[in-house]
Amino acid sequence: MLIDTYGRVATDLRVSLTDRCNLRCTYCMPEEGLQWLAKPDLLTDDEIVRLVGVAVTALGIEEVRFTGGEPLLRPGLVGIVERVAALDPRPRMSLTTNGIGLRRTAAALKEAGLDRVNVSLDTLRPDVFKTLTRRNRHQDVLDGLYAAREAGLTPVKVNSVLMPGLNDDEAPDLLAWAVEHDYELRFIEQMPLDAQHGWKRDGMITAGDILTSLRTRFELTPEGEEARGSAPAERWLVDGGPHRVGVIASVTRPFCAACDRTRLTADGQVRTCLFATEETDLRAALRSDAPDEEIARIWKQAMWGKKAGAGLDDPSFVQPDRPMSAIGG
Repeated sequence: MLIDTYGRVATDLRVSLTDRCNLRCTYCMPEEGLQWLAKPDLLTDDEIVRLVGVAVTALGIEEVRFTGGEPLLRPGLVGIVERVAALDPRPRMSLTTNGIGLRRTAAALKEAGLDRVNVSLDTLRPDVFKTLTRRNRHQDVLDGLYAAREAGLTPVKVNSVLMPGLNDDEAPDLLAWAVEHDYELRFIEQMPLDAQHGWKRDGMITAGDILTSLRTRFELTPEGEEARGSAPAERWLVDGGPHRVGVIASVTRPFCAACDRTRLTADGQVRTCLFATEETDLRAALRSDAPDEEIARIWKQAMWGKKAGAGLDDPSFVQPDRPMSAIGG
């Protein structure tokens, strides 16, 4: 198993399939994009499946989340999902996406074995979407969400980040829309993972701000810590249920003590935390013909050194060099 010195056991693997993205969200990367990883540096489909296989069969991973960048840009995505679904034991599988390509891929992903999706959508207003993402693709995301629901990739979760002066007034509208369409909405505090290093703690929309706004229109009943478990989102029943809304408060209400995640970057590095400043190379071991047992040993050693927490609210916090697009959400 993947255990650290604080007794936490990682059972959830986040796999970044690419650093590329077809949006340019202001809280993630500059308008001109980034210098993408060279193709030889990326893990191949076979390498990804092998590493996931080691994690599932030898290290106790029970859930695999495919991320990016934008994972739908990975040409071999459906095949990777199908091969991971054939592992014994079979892990639960999900995908975090901006939703743009879901309309044409949702059915194939479901057939391959994907269980559900998380789709990023920060606004219901096409003009604000264009300002936030620097792309005119709002309707494509809505179409992708509908396709995911129709394909049975449920529960369909929608991730929203609120930005001051842009969409900070939309929390109640987003929740009403999510309830109407049977999506599970989760608000995420803006995190210091932008390539420009422009994040500032002062002025960010906090979990408290979001909940205050939601309560102007809805009655929220907390589910409680027992129902939450190791999930990053605190959740509330909306008007008595059955619909729920979640808030991931990485900055103001950190949940590091219950973390059960390990991360694999698109170029084959283990990251013990989304905010880690160090990585452990598995790609080199793969390409030097190391056996699975050696790969498992390196991975376990990396996780043993996982730190207690990210300390995002600490003035001494050092932002990771890699932006979110390169390490997966």
